[in-house]
Amino acid sequence: MGGPGGVRRRPMGSVGPGGPALPPAAEVASRAPCEPIATHAAAWRGRAGVLRQSRRHRRRQRHRRRGAGTLGRRRREDGGRSQRGRQERGDLEDQEAHQEPGGGPRRDRMRPKHIPPRQTDVARNHRTGLDSGAGPEGSQATERHHRSNGTSMISLIIPPKDQISRVAKMLADEFGTASNIKSRVNRLSVLGAITSVQQRLKLYNKVPPNGLVVYCGTIVTEEGKEKKVNIDFEPFKPINTSLYLCDNKFHTEALTALLSDDSKFGFIVIDGSGALFGTLQGNTREVLHKFTVDLPKKHGRGGQSALRFARLRMEKRHNYVRKVAETAVQLFISGDKVNVAGLVLAGSADFKTELSQSDMFDQRLQSKVLKLVDISYGGENGFNQAIELSTEVLSNVKFIQEKKLIGRYFDEISQDTGKYCFGVEDTLKALEMGAVEILIVYENLDIMRYVLHCQGTEEEKILYLTPEQEKDKSHFTDKETGQEHELIESMPLLEWFANNYKKFGATLEIVTDKSQEGSQFVKGFGGIGGILRYRVDFQGMEYQGGDDEFFDLDDY
Repeated sequence: MGGPGGVRRRPMGSVGPGGPALPPAAEVASRAPCEPIATHAAAWRGRAGVLRQSRRHRRRQRHRRRGAGTLGRRRREDGGRSQRGRQERGDLEDQEAHQEPGGGPRRDRMRPKHIPPRQTDVARNHRTGLDSGAGPEGSQATERHHRSNGTSMISLIIPPKDQISRVAKMLADEFGTASNIKSRVNRLSVLGAITSVQQRLKLYNKVPPNGLVVYCGTIVTEEGKEKKVNIDFEPFKPINTSLYLCDNKFHTEALTALLSDDSKFGFIVIDGSGALFGTLQGNTREVLHKFTVDLPKKHGRGGQSALRFARLRMEKRHNYVRKVAETAVQLFISGDKVNVAGLVLAGSADFKTELSQSDMFDQRLQSKVLKLVDISYGGENGFNQAIELSTEVLSNVKFIQEKKLIGRYFDEISQDTGKYCFGVEDTLKALEMGAVEILIVYENLDIMRYVLHCQGTEEEKILYLTPEQEKDKSHFTDKETGQEHELIESMPLLEWFANNYKKFGATLEIVTDKSQEGSQFVKGFGGIGGILRYRVDFQGMEYQGGDDEFFDLDDY
């Protein structure tokens, strides 16, 4: 407590500067005689030392943790080493903070010899999707790469009898699942594609009669630009496939099966309880009509009326067979032509044999009967069994038809009727004349049709080239000026035939080389030919076309 004038009073029991300060008598009496006075100072000095040691310890621990993190990363990149090697690298890591006399930290010593410089950074950048030193441009290129190769292209096929509500619920579940995709670019692409499909489905109240096909997603064009595609359509015939795929491409395998030339076959399942009429095309079967009957059974009762009962029974059987024959005409004949490639009669009794031999059965249908099949049941179960038992016969129908067609073509050639043509040039001439009745083309014809624009004469030039001829660039340049022609259109010749054969009044038949006749047609006649309506002299046409200047009417 300070006195007047700011002079601090000395405590009681103290002396001046000349002598040591003595404590009061009460304090000396209360202090233990064995406790030295200097103990308090030593305790404070010890506590300060402990604080300094703890600070050093914490710094050392932070340094070791930092080195352990770097070491752990290198261990993962190195693929693991022996325990002794790890300890050696750890010792080198601890020396990282020490500076060399003339430079920075000695990092080269702790890097294994087999790891080149900057290998650690390159590996780390590879995990993050960046190239070392690439910067923002490398990030954008990587995003484009993932976006083009991501699973953001949705293929959805709904069969005819499915429900839009079920598919909408399934897409909602898929939307929730896709929200967990880790890649941000891929996640946004998939969610956008699913949203587009959901919006497309809102345009339909129910599934169309032939089903529904939807393709949505982001594609990459040849120029490297992204383009969003939304396609929905009804197939031209029923599609018996249910499909949902989210991939890096559109899946069109089910549509390819529809484009295959599957013929339609008719089935008549007849027994004592009723009849069923159906068709099979590809993997799609359809029940056209069915009805049931109640025919009397055989019995020995009746006495004098037994013969009358038998006549009534035979009359009802006769009426039943007549009804089946009339219904078959209504279902399988349209426009005075049979609308099926073949007919299979199936049943568990003699009705099928009786129908095939009956005069009431149309002759046009009798010629189309392929096989009589014995089945164990009637109705739709019998229909399924009839399909299984007639699979081999149905698979050989196209093979047999192909052999008959090419056999007819060979007959025209062997008899030298002149009503045939082969080769691209003669076949095209006959088509332009309207003389081709049946155009026969190999299914894998490799001839291309090119439409060129001549720069000098402003005319169009049409070429038909094989793959070997396409390698010769002289076909695409002007022989006089050496200027290259402008390409207007190019497509396979078979595709051009498929698009334009009706304009020439012809029938297109596509054949294979699996049969002996088909293989001979492809190897001997180039896979293209036709059966003509009338005789055409192609050699005479060439002679007249080459000598028009010498043509004189008086010679005839």
